[in-house]
Amino acid sequence: MAPTLTTAHNRRWWMACTAVIENLLFSAVLLGWGSLLIMLQSEGFYSYLCQEPENITNDSLSLNETDKEEVIRVNGWLVCDKQKEMLNLAFTVGSFLLSAITLPLGIIMDKYGPRKLRLVGSASFGVSCLMIAYASSNPNALSVVIFIALCLNGFGGMCMTFTSLTLPNMFGDLRSTFIALMIGSYASSAITFPGIKVIYDFGVAFITILLVWAACAGLVFFNCFFNWPLEPFPGPEDMDYTVKIKFSWLGFDHKITGKQFYRQVTTVGRRLSIGNSMKNPKDLSELDGNKLCLSTVDLELKCQSEEEASPSFMRSIFSSIFLLSLVTMCVTQLRLIFYMGAMNEMLAFLVKGNLSTVDTYTSIFGVLQLLCLVTAPVIGYIMDWKLKECDDGAQDTDAKEDNQGNPKKKRDRQIQKLTNATRAFAFTNLLLVGFGLTCLVENLPLQILTFILHTIVRGFIHSAVGGIYAAVYPSTQFGSLTGMQSLVSALFALLQQPLFLAMMGPLKRDPFWVNIGLLAVSMLGFCLPAYLIFYKRQLKKKKHQKAEEAKLFLKINGTEKPEAFV
Repeated sequence: MAPTLTTAHNRRWWMACTAVIENLLFSAVLLGWGSLLIMLQSEGFYSYLCQEPENITNDSLSLNETDKEEVIRVNGWLVCDKQKEMLNLAFTVGSFLLSAITLPLGIIMDKYGPRKLRLVGSASFGVSCLMIAYASSNPNALSVVIFIALCLNGFGGMCMTFTSLTLPNMFGDLRSTFIALMIGSYASSAITFPGIKVIYDFGVAFITILLVWAACAGLVFFNCFFNWPLEPFPGPEDMDYTVKIKFSWLGFDHKITGKQFYRQVTTVGRRLSIGNSMKNPKDLSELDGNKLCLSTVDLELKCQSEEEASPSFMRSIFSSIFLLSLVTMCVTQLRLIFYMGAMNEMLAFLVKGNLSTVDTYTSIFGVLQLLCLVTAPVIGYIMDWKLKECDDGAQDTDAKEDNQGNPKKKRDRQIQKLTNATRAFAFTNLLLVGFGLTCLVENLPLQILTFILHTIVRGFIHSAVGGIYAAVYPSTQFGSLTGMQSLVSALFALLQQPLFLAMMGPLKRDPFWVNIGLLAVSMLGFCLPAYLIFYKRQLKKKKHQKAEEAKLFLKINGTEKPEAFV
């Protein structure tokens, strides 16, 4: 039976820790494509597409330098360019689904909660492992199964990644930090296939590894079944677990939270207070429902409706911040996905076909993926910088006073969030440009720095986008907006397949001009932080103007009663 929200809150640390481990082992493991590609070639997937030339060496550590298509043998199976292109197409389809599926997932999760999605995702991942194991038993006849398996792998992994992003709602002001931690574990999951390859190199059968992995996915299923609630996790603005109220005698169920109870009670109290102060009963009836104002100031100044205070989903989609975040994510995703898909060929071009060196650097790239888990919380910390010192809109009775006895002016929370987001996106895009520059240098040891920058950018960009969506938009739209962003960026990232074919064909394996073009496009990422600076200044002017209007009302009204200025 599913636990309640209160029980889930009591288990939040267990759920967070297990979610990090589960993300590492099951979420976006396709990002470690370089190692999986080598194992699939060793198992003979699509090897039948290769034609063995008359004079071929049986050496798996060097390439034949002939005028014909380069063909080698790995673990007794033929390896050629046609096979690589077909497997890279499977990776493109799987990685596309890894991002594109987030839009329907976000809509479903916002409405029904994360539990059912996580159960389906863990089951899909286990089935994908079983399908790859089945296909590897007869690759000549079952190679096409890899397409279906990678689709299920991407779908299951994204289900677990996406549902884990709702857990930070239970950690209050540290929400952005925990979002970054979840995204860091998601990005670090690229280390899973390099780790599996190490086990594979020790002689463990590929089918055995996949069967054990499928069994571990079953453990994720049961962990979710016993610990994740049916209800969606409410955002920090809708919950306050520090407010301990027993609701049974009021007739409320367990879904209500402290802040929601407070709003209901205060709304009723204000309605009664306003009703007693009004002479005409018809005026009171007009204030019922959505037209009920919250203070005597609102009665004179016509307070905003809830619809205006909380923007609609379509309004959020067409906002400048969201549209510019789409541009940033499209450019960054294409840059990162193309590098992951073409990394082995880029390294082979640098080392003139020495597969042993390519294998070594692929393993180094896999190990460095753990940096995502370490560096992603850094961007979350930047997004949460000094938020505890900000005014949350409530009256603080314990506010500190300055030397003259006046209360100190706190930072505006919304302004501080925009400032933090500007810094996060500007820093991330600087790292992306640095990554593009190192890709242009044909120096093998320098590629380790390229690996590091790639890993950091991948963790930073998702954390920054998740942080700004959580900061600017309502929590009920977080999943849908993130899903829309992932869908659009996934569609744009499909360009990596024609870019890969162009590099392998007309450009004769030389990635220089492709990297030049991607570096130029990466400059568009600076549009978002530039707009955030402009938007922050405009918001400051509006807030200052609103404060001046409040002072004018004080002077005209001529009263010192606090209830008149709530």
